[in-house]
Amino acid sequence: MTRLNEVPFYDPHPDPLQGIEPASRILIVDSDAAQRINLRRILTQPGRQFDQCGGYSEILARLTGAHYDLILLDYRLPDGNSLAILEWLERQGRDEAVIMMSDDCAMDVAIRALRRGADDFLRKPCHEIELRRSVRDVLKKHASERTNRSLRERLVASERLHRDLAERSPDLVFSLDTEGCFKFVNPRVISTLGMSERELAGRRLSSLVEAGNAAELDELLRAQRADPARDFNAELHLKCPGGTTDGCEDGHVTVEVRGSPITEQDAGRAVYTGLYCVARDVSAHRRAEELVGFQTYHDQLTRLPNRTLFRDRLELAIAQAQRRCNCLAVMIADIDRFKLVNDGYGHADGDALLCQIAARFTDAVKSGDTVARLGGDEFAILLTDIGGAEEAQRGARTIMRALEEPFALSQGPFRVTLSIGIAIYPTDGDSAEMLTRHADIAMRQIKQAGKNGLRFFAPEYNSHHRQRIAMENDLRVALDRDQLELLYQPQVSLTENRIVGMEALLRWNHPDNGVISPATFIPVAEEIGLIGEISHWVVEQACAQLATWRTAGHSHLKMSLNLAQHDFGREDIIELVMDCLRRFMLPPDRLELEITESMAMQDGRSVAGRIRALRSAGVGIAIDDFGTGYSALAYLQELPVNVLKIDRRFVRDLDGLVTNPIVAAIAGIAKGFGLKLIAEGVEHARQALNLKALGCDVMQGYYFAKPLSAAEALRAIPLSPRPVME
Repeated sequence: MTRLNEVPFYDPHPDPLQGIEPASRILIVDSDAAQRINLRRILTQPGRQFDQCGGYSEILARLTGAHYDLILLDYRLPDGNSLAILEWLERQGRDEAVIMMSDDCAMDVAIRALRRGADDFLRKPCHEIELRRSVRDVLKKHASERTNRSLRERLVASERLHRDLAERSPDLVFSLDTEGCFKFVNPRVISTLGMSERELAGRRLSSLVEAGNAAELDELLRAQRADPARDFNAELHLKCPGGTTDGCEDGHVTVEVRGSPITEQDAGRAVYTGLYCVARDVSAHRRAEELVGFQTYHDQLTRLPNRTLFRDRLELAIAQAQRRCNCLAVMIADIDRFKLVNDGYGHADGDALLCQIAARFTDAVKSGDTVARLGGDEFAILLTDIGGAEEAQRGARTIMRALEEPFALSQGPFRVTLSIGIAIYPTDGDSAEMLTRHADIAMRQIKQAGKNGLRFFAPEYNSHHRQRIAMENDLRVALDRDQLELLYQPQVSLTENRIVGMEALLRWNHPDNGVISPATFIPVAEEIGLIGEISHWVVEQACAQLATWRTAGHSHLKMSLNLAQHDFGREDIIELVMDCLRRFMLPPDRLELEITESMAMQDGRSVAGRIRALRSAGVGIAIDDFGTGYSALAYLQELPVNVLKIDRRFVRDLDGLVTNPIVAAIAGIAKGFGLKLIAEGVEHARQALNLKALGCDVMQGYYFAKPLSAAEALRAIPLSPRPVME
């Protein structure tokens, strides 16, 4: 028998994979040191590393501290049994490959070694080619097994991870067979649908879908079977047989489903066996989208359509009316005196009232009509398919009657009246914008005429409306362009026979329309929110002019000026007045502010508080046009006024020597309350004489002087007034 080291290297069947063998670590175990060296020489090639040892105890020491791909193990060891090494490797769960080598030719030796786990058995001495092939094959087999084992472990870990992810996923994870029946469901499916795994097993997914979507889902699944590679995406509305659950609040849940095909290889061909699905619960998202969509087109307080949706419906109704040659009506309804509710009862009651009104409006119209809230206390009503103006009027009357019963508010019942403007298609316009605008113009006409009624649009209203808009636009720039002016009407004391005061009268010098009375433009200024700026300007100019006159030596003069109702609603009115007095160094008692009876009664507590503060500071307070407003006199006890002004309508009646009983009563009231009297509109000497006889000493009017410019007033102050005939 030829020894290993005597055989020249020649391999008649070279390994085609040699040279790309993966790196490996080999342990050579043999009691013969020369044999160990020779084995290493024969087996050496790139990528292989070698260790060697000669006995049982030494091999155990090496295996304890290292790991090998292959052990070349001599059957006979001087200090132990090599079969015991195989048993140790098995007990330790080691995966080293072992080639047992022995010079014992007995068959039972090879059988024992192979049964104990050896991968090959070689008799010594063996041919180099046989040794190399055996090592190569064992290493390849070992590498392959290790790779397969790693893949299996990764697959098991992946399956375990996937199952864990599926079990813990917040999404609904399930698989379907080729017929669309459940094969696997995760706990989220069970908890959402309220069904057990047994109830779901084998059940068709389409049986849990709303009837309208079931056929569509079946068609999607058929298309998936025909073309497994296609994407499967669907939004499904699933029924929850288990009732209300975690994800199913109203017996339904909306999910977005994404599916991936499950295939198996059959004769090299992928066969479709089902669908793996992940469904995300989008119910909350869809509800949020619906809410956003609802809020976009509806009023959040009353839940009625808003301006945008009303316009859309009106445009659709116009298109339908054009095709059918029908009429329709657009109504703009404004709640009269609604501000009283917010100011007197509070905004909570105001909101409650709007909701109750919205409900009554809705009940008063047909199901095909539309009631919308445009904002504030303004509503729009669309009456479709009507015969004409008469039917629209009947509809408006029905709506007004719906509000006749009082509304229950927290502080008691409250009655509501309406101002309704009506525009008819096609006579009053053929577009949504035009009909809405014309109905609004008609509503404003009834507001100005006294409220609580209805009015149809008329073409002449357009001209008035355009004039009103032009006035608003011009008024906004009047201050900046110095178009406002104060005139001053002297107030004459008959006893002192001189001018004791001036009433500041506001005028607007319009560049095109001439002088405009405050009775015309002040209501407009109040409505568009400019009254605050104008009043500030009036107070500033009046105080500055009074300071000029005082510098000229007329320190006895008083300045009287009117304030609008809005001004006493401002919290800063006291600071505004006192700041002007300080800056122009005026004594507070030289300024007199005039308010009307209606202003005094509008909001007793707030007005009274500001009047008291001004009176405490020394500013005079006069009730203008006394006797023309409220008949109640109790407020004179509450408000610290110091002057009553007799309205020109009562003075006008003092013609001849006949005493007007109203003027006499006013004079008596002033005397009883210790108030000073001033008469307005005195145009004749006899009027002045009668007023003097009634105890009124201070007067103003054309009999003494018309309203004057500042320069004219300065020249008039030193002059004695016209004598009064005795």
